[in-house]
Amino acid sequence: MRGTIRMALALLVLGAGVNACRDHEQQERLGRPRSSEQVSKPSAVNTPSTPAATPQVAVSTPVSAAPAAPVTGAAGCAAAPVVARAPAPPLPLSGRLGLWVAVVDPQTLRPIRAVAANPDSVFPLASTYKQAVLWALLREFDAGRVSATERFDVTPANQSLGDYPFDGSNVRELSQRMIQFSDNTATDILHRRTGLQKVQDVADGLGLCRTRLILPTKAWWVMETGLSPTFNKSPGWVTATGEERTRLAQAIDADAQKLRYDVLQRKLDDYFDHRYNSADDLKVHNLSTPYEFATLLTHEFLRPGLTPRAQKWQREVMASGFGRSALRAQYAKNIDYFGGKGGNGWRILTYSGYFQTKAGQRVVYVFMQHGADETYTMPNTRRAFAWINAGIDAVLGPQQPVAPTPAQPTATPADRAKAEAAQGASQGR
Repeated sequence: MRGTIRMALALLVLGAGVNACRDHEQQERLGRPRSSEQVSKPSAVNTPSTPAATPQVAVSTPVSAAPAAPVTGAAGCAAAPVVARAPAPPLPLSGRLGLWVAVVDPQTLRPIRAVAANPDSVFPLASTYKQAVLWALLREFDAGRVSATERFDVTPANQSLGDYPFDGSNVRELSQRMIQFSDNTATDILHRRTGLQKVQDVADGLGLCRTRLILPTKAWWVMETGLSPTFNKSPGWVTATGEERTRLAQAIDADAQKLRYDVLQRKLDDYFDHRYNSADDLKVHNLSTPYEFATLLTHEFLRPGLTPRAQKWQREVMASGFGRSALRAQYAKNIDYFGGKGGNGWRILTYSGYFQTKAGQRVVYVFMQHGADETYTMPNTRRAFAWINAGIDAVLGPQQPVAPTPAQPTATPADRAKAEAAQGASQGR
């Protein structure tokens, strides 16, 4: 049991398919060949599309029988627009589930066609939140407050769980590790360098009042194990906003930096062995709803407010995140650009992505699972994307994989000589 826990925690909140081997493993599970186009070229994002009229019905019946999470600190928050109910998951998925899939208008950023399940329920984000760190970092880069060539060493204070970068890695390298490999230490270094509140500003600036992005990864686990004195004596943390949330987050993060990662790992083993409570996840993790996080994605890719140089950096790094190889639209040869990020944790799984079709349609999707029956949730990837793909089919139309063109036999030198001789004879040579 303890070995399983260590394995799960070593990968906790790491994005699914976080390195080439794991990406290949995921694609084998999905029963699809490895794509030769892992990173596509950025494409224009300002081509207008024509909205289509779609019947709308209220989303009222949860997909899962489990009760929805309370909307923490959500007084006055705008609800998701009324859209069509998402199709039922094609394959069984346990726990609380949420989904938002939409074709969005690149001018208004509003959904043209969308389907949803529990769009306003709050879920832990796991590593999916890391794209917000990248976006906030690039804003600081554009403002001249962060340099791409700044270098950092790994220390007992900044080392989080899982793999970690080499000493001397620069900001550009750390940003790649954060998205492609979902490196927690790289994330925490960049999150602190950017500023805790600067990352939270990504959500606050969009009015996403159910979305919490302020905490680095190490802080989550220190809080969950009861090792943060600040968190333990601050019952108002859950509903804190504004300056009070910033003050508490900085103090909690200071608590986290006092613990070595190996000590934290042992404490987590004990917590998950004996004291785990899924309600704790909603107190300590970064959070959002399917609708709010899809709104963040829409702005992130279509209206990030970055310079062309920073947006190129953003799109190149986000294209290395997991998800493209799991989409039927990829095998229908219908994706012109893709950017995505996944995350998993103890009974938590999240996937999010944006892609542009060959016809110029912009699609966003967010999948969330909390309280799964499985403690290690990565094997649920195939089931999660079966539902995501069903949602994409509902808003785009069925994405039918294109059969590969049969390879032409390669002619041998003898074959070529015979052909040339035959051609010469026919021409009277």
